[in-house]
Amino acid sequence: MNKKLILWAITVSLGGFLFGLDTAVISGAEQAIQKLWNLDSWTHGLAVAIALYGTVIGAAFGGIPADRLGRKPTLLLIGILFFVSSIGAAVVNDVTSFMIFRFIGGLSIGASSVVAPVYISEIAPPKYRGRMVISFQMNIVFGILIAYVSNYLLEGGEDSWRWMLGVVAIPSLAFSLMMLITPESPRWLLTKKGDE
Repeated sequence: MNKKLILWAITVSLGGFLFGLDTAVISGAEQAIQKLWNLDSWTHGLAVAIALYGTVIGAAFGGIPADRLGRKPTLLLIGILFFVSSIGAAVVNDVTSFMIFRFIGGLSIGASSVVAPVYISEIAPPKYRGRMVISFQMNIVFGILIAYVSNYLLEGGEDSWRWMLGVVAIPSLAFSLMMLITPESPRWLLTKKGDE
């Protein structure tokens, strides 16, 4: 164990924070979008749940780019998609565009749930692997908590739902920037590139 390994594990575990934050933040916006766009029950339910459909697909296929491109570029792409999704969902003016951006966020959630724990497990010394990987799960719960606190603090204005969704852009940008200084997984370099 050393400080660099801990920093890299914390950086990648922020993917879990984004997972929890983006999943729970919709709870503060769902009633506002229903009123704003006069959604029937079916469309309202779909708009709220669409990120979860993306999550399933992201989890099912997130390992493919991680194996082909590498863990680092895939995690960077996940951070960028979180950023685009949060800004997009916050500024749109129709429910279809809203659902597209939320679906993209769901893809990021699902992919992060696969790629981030793999990366952490590949850099962790065997003795500390469990402790380091659990940081991802802890960050999911912390992200959910922060989403509810953030929603509470931002509640009140006519467009407060936009701020609730847009706030995810801040940690998404931080995660993406931190991934730029995080190295590729040594295991991926060895097994996929033959780079000792």
